[in-house]
Amino acid sequence: MARSFLIVGLGRFGKHMAKSLTKQGNEVLAIDINEDRVNSALKYVTDAQIGDATDPQFIAELGVNNFDVCIVAIGDNFQSSLESTCLLKESGAKYVFARANRDIHKKFLLRNGADEVIYAERETAERFAMRFGLKGISDYFKLNDEYAIYEIAVPESWVGKTIVEKNVRQKFNVNVLAIKHDGIFDALPGPDHLFTANEKLLVLGNRESIQKMMK
Repeated sequence: MARSFLIVGLGRFGKHMAKSLTKQGNEVLAIDINEDRVNSALKYVTDAQIGDATDPQFIAELGVNNFDVCIVAIGDNFQSSLESTCLLKESGAKYVFARANRDIHKKFLLRNGADEVIYAERETAERFAMRFGLKGISDYFKLNDEYAIYEIAVPESWVGKTIVEKNVRQKFNVNVLAIKHDGIFDALPGPDHLFTANEKLLVLGNRESIQKMMK
């Protein structure tokens, strides 16, 4: 199921995040004060607007409470990043995800409305886009351009079934590497393992296989 994202700032991180999320089929509204960046973004996002994310009236008009995740991707102006984060949260944003360049920046962002803060460039943008863009994925580690290891919730239709009953490898081209339960890992579970709703799975596969499996 597609999710909706608001991305504030279209520098390198914001651009990569927007491209990755849009590629996954999500709805993305990107905003930036720079007209050239906005015009360029129109090629790869659902919509893009020129605007100042530190302007309360502009933020209020966006309806930020309608977005699943708001991402503050401003990296070159910490004051603007902090003000945007505060405004988004005050305007009803459900989840604010912000970028920081230094530890002190991270502390201030968390104290002023950010739900999560990261240090980021392209690789981190791809990782978090995968986490937030695909429902059920809680973590992601890229191995190469094709394959990655994903930490996922057990699909609802798998509960009460075994690995062999679901025919996971043959049907989805995905390998179950481990089962995580209450923080404890069971590596290389056998084919008779019975899935339960409160487990996490570590699986190896490509993005297309994971997307098909999580539907």
